[in-house]
Amino acid sequence: MAKEKKPVHKVVMTEGKRNIIRQLLQEYDIEITEDIQEALKDLLGGTIKEMMEAEMDNHLGYEKSERSDSDDYRN
Repeated sequence: MAKEKKPVHKVVMTEGKRNIIRQLLQEYDIEITEDIQEALKDLLGGTIKEMMEAEMDNHLGYEKSERSDSDDYRN
């Protein structure tokens, strides 16, 4: 029995996506592969940090730097 091949996901390059790419190239002065890696680290690092802070806010029930009656202190 032959294994069925899954269709390859094709990315549709819209004008909006092209504009985002142009902005990223300009913002991060991307010229080589290492520049792309550094840009991704910067973008993903900030995103992950914000996600973790939001998760902590949700877990503790209050935002960072907000006073609380609880003994759960944020450092």
